[in-house]
Amino acid sequence: MLRKLWKDDCGFVISAELTLVLTIAVLAMVVGLSEMAVAINTELNDLSNAFGHLRQTYRYTGFIANDGGQKYKSSYAGSTWTDNIDDCDDNTTLELVCGAAAQTADEKP
Repeated sequence: MLRKLWKDDCGFVISAELTLVLTIAVLAMVVGLSEMAVAINTELNDLSNAFGHLRQTYRYTGFIANDGGQKYKSSYAGSTWTDNIDDCDDNTTLELVCGAAAQTADEKP
């Protein structure tokens, strides 16, 4: 009976191989997902830089109509708005908070 137990290896090789294959697959998946997260963050940063570089300045002109110089018939004033540069418009790094400076332990409140 002890000899039969010693020679019985049904399922041992399969479970060891399965454990090894699943361990390698999980490690590869973790590395792949990590690289995918970095790639997504980089692309989203590129997209935010593109949005930041859009000029949102607009201007439209007004008009004045008169009847030959004597009196004004109608007029409409123009308008303008100028887009100023914000903190995150020139963000070329992957910083999530723009304009943040590093603080040492002595500087923290």
